[in-house]
Amino acid sequence: MTDRNLLPSMGAIQAFVESAATENFSAAGARLGLSQSAISRQIAAIEAMAGTALFERRGRRVVLNAAGRNVHAALVPALDQIAGAMRAVRARGSELTVATLPAFGMRWLAPRLPQLSALHPDLVVNLPVRIDPFDLTREGFDAAIHFGAPDWPDAEHHFLFEEEQVAVAAPGWALAHGLTRPEQVIDAPLLLQSLRPTAWNDWLSGQGIAAPRLTGARFDQFMIMAQAAAAGVGLALIPRFLIEPELAAGTLVEVFAQTLKSRSAYWLVHAKGPVSPALSRFRTWLTAQAA
Repeated sequence: MTDRNLLPSMGAIQAFVESAATENFSAAGARLGLSQSAISRQIAAIEAMAGTALFERRGRRVVLNAAGRNVHAALVPALDQIAGAMRAVRARGSELTVATLPAFGMRWLAPRLPQLSALHPDLVVNLPVRIDPFDLTREGFDAAIHFGAPDWPDAEHHFLFEEEQVAVAAPGWALAHGLTRPEQVIDAPLLLQSLRPTAWNDWLSGQGIAAPRLTGARFDQFMIMAQAAAAGVGLALIPRFLIEPELAAGTLVEVFAQTLKSRSAYWLVHAKGPVSPALSRFRTWLTAQAA
């Protein structure tokens, strides 16, 4: 039977492990949001419980002695087991963390969440923004929204939809410039998305028009570019699904009927292997929404 009188508090264990890692009580306190004196008290408590010193004091450094190394070797695997158990319990719960692309999350996913809540009122979905692929398991994400080819490392891919970009501008801009032929785009003030610098050239190629590399004002985010276009800054190529409210309201208009079909698509990705019931429900709902 476990002798509870020999079990340190979790605060003392954390102070001990962080002090061993940093070899400095002040640094350990900074990691835990505690003062140096609070760390010192926790270490004193765990050393009193052990009946011996666990650190050697070397100036400002504190280094584990033989007894400390023995305690550390036993505690770290135990903490890992506790963390693993908590992750497993969380995985069986109803909270998900899904990394999303900014514009996708703003214009497509977030407006649909009330429907998800109506269908699964217990399901909570957190939506942090991430742009580039990352290690889903290591960083603690249940899933992510990916745009591109199905090439996310060590992940399963579930197709959502492809993308169609439309040439849009403010109504006043379109009237003032009077563009009627695709080749007129070459001399027009253009807006470019930073990650798709050849989009206008690709659009022209679809009309059988070759042109030098087109340039213009660059924007990292589609929604900022949409605002600039609506303000009359220039002509923009933007995915239709992102600007449906502006098209419906008339703050943006389609200048040309020709569109640009993307060679990439949107995907839901998650780590390979079994998924939690919560993720399974979210995946089923999301793919049905996108169908």
